[in-house]
Amino acid sequence: MALMKLLPHHAKVGDCVSVGISEQVLFVLKVLEVAPYTWHVSIEQCSPHLPFFMRMRVTVRIYHDVRMAEVCASQQILTLRSSYYYPNDKMHQRNEKEQVNLFLAEWLKCCLQHGFSTVKQI
Repeated sequence: MALMKLLPHHAKVGDCVSVGISEQVLFVLKVLEVAPYTWHVSIEQCSPHLPFFMRMRVTVRIYHDVRMAEVCASQQILTLRSSYYYPNDKMHQRNEKEQVNLFLAEWLKCCLQHGFSTVKQI
């Protein structure tokens, strides 16, 4: 539940938090949906020096009761399947969802170790 360390404890829909890794790398976490046992959160990189298509954009579902999170959407993939046949039309890897979830884990580790600020946005 590393992601919960970056978010407000009693978040509401629309709450945003900014996390800076360096002066040029900033991420905005926004609460999209709040339910009794799950939250949907978007994570978007806001680095003006990077082209739009290279900025990280993921939607994460947080399961509070089992203390885990999974990536639901990533970049241009609106819905991630658990596995894909390969080769496929969009050239997704067989284990695309697993790779994106591992990326989220590494990103969270980096934010918690190197993030210099967490500021609640209004």
